[in-house]
Amino acid sequence: MESVGFKEWAIVCEALGRGEQCILLRKGGIAEGRAGFGFRHAEFCLFPTFFHEQVAKTRVAEAELPAQRPGEIEIKFFVKVEHAMLLDSWEAAVALAPLHILKQEVVRERFDYDAAPAIHVAFVRVFRLEPSWCLPDAREFGGCRSWVHLPEVSGQRQMKPVVRDEEHARNAEEFRATTKL
Repeated sequence: MESVGFKEWAIVCEALGRGEQCILLRKGGIAEGRAGFGFRHAEFCLFPTFFHEQVAKTRVAEAELPAQRPGEIEIKFFVKVEHAMLLDSWEAAVALAPLHILKQEVVRERFDYDAAPAIHVAFVRVFRLEPSWCLPDAREFGGCRSWVHLPEVSGQRQMKPVVRDEEHARNAEEFRATTKL
């Protein structure tokens, strides 16, 4: 298992872990560097981030943030990217709504972030780590960046897909049809 984490809102991590979301949408972080954002890793852990406006930026009715553990980061999910692309069609971005929980205005903000409107999209397969992995929160995990290096995984963990193969195949077909792959 890769020792890299992808920083994502905790509420999105939970939606991915429940099978309510199967794509990641990203504009890039402030500290992405000259090359900008990219899905540079084919496999990674979801690294949950917390801030109070997350719930209001989603379409989840009365969503609850998972409990934050003071001084710890709980890694519960592992992701494999099946397809990543830079999507420059706003119509296609809107059509992806059934595959994620973000409000349209949040997607629009990310889409219009740069001079050339587009959004990075990754169709992913999500696996639950059993047991979950708790790390002490550390300074090197902070900042406005998408990727963090994690220590080597301690102990043995099983990875179980969060959705059945049939549901994953339906999601993949919807993703392909929407993005015209």
